[in-house]
Amino acid sequence: MNSKIKHEIKDISDIDWNEVIQSKKETHPKTVHSGQEFWNKRAPSFAEHAGKTFYPESFMKIMNPDPSWTVLDMGCGGGTIAIPMADRVSHITAVDFSEKMLEILNTEAGRRGIKNISTIHASWEDNWSDSGIGIYDVAIASRSLAVDDINTALSKLNNAAGKRVIISTVVGDGPFDRKMLEAAGRERSAGVDYIYFYNLLYQMGIFANINLITEERNNTFGSIEEALESVRWMFQEMTADEEVKLTKYLEDHLVERDGRLVLDYKKKSTWAVIWWDK
Repeated sequence: MNSKIKHEIKDISDIDWNEVIQSKKETHPKTVHSGQEFWNKRAPSFAEHAGKTFYPESFMKIMNPDPSWTVLDMGCGGGTIAIPMADRVSHITAVDFSEKMLEILNTEAGRRGIKNISTIHASWEDNWSDSGIGIYDVAIASRSLAVDDINTALSKLNNAAGKRVIISTVVGDGPFDRKMLEAAGRERSAGVDYIYFYNLLYQMGIFANINLITEERNNTFGSIEEALESVRWMFQEMTADEEVKLTKYLEDHLVERDGRLVLDYKKKSTWAVIWWDK
């Protein structure tokens, strides 16, 4: 081995992975919003599309729910996991910082006659005891760990579980469409994905398991304008020039199929489901 390379390699125990993640987020160009106002606005379309993929069922197979379990679903969104899980566990406490997401979840639960889901309006950063978040058999965070202090968030989740913890996060680009970003003039450099989380867990003394879920998305749209709005979430403060470029890209790559518009390629997204028993 080259002596210079050997000298630069550090033992994994010497790396503060929480600090690495925070540093990576600070230097990585932001493309997605994370505030309550944005998610309240996006809640209806997000909940609709999330429920149409096979991700929820794939997550459930990995989770392997037990009918006796009480479950904390942290960052539950519109009920992507909570709704299909309701008839497989004893009770679910669904928590989200978006009032609109919780409204969608409660409406859908009511429509289906689901009685074993209760909701709490709270965030990762809140005092969980003050918010009424207690201890459960299993704590999950499905695609919801978009926080600055990952170490604290994971510790909170781990402390809220008596038997098992399950999280999921992106692999590589995840749901981002690199082709669209590049067409608009945005660079998509490597961000924080699952391997950072796994290394942090290792440093916390947690030896976790990993399963991967790969899904293909090929959403349909009624117009170019509808398609543009559906992908706007990938950009933060889209400029007029970027909007022109992205519109041109959509015009070039949307084709008509059964009276709707669809991209002429399929976008694959891969998610890592990371779990450990207590």
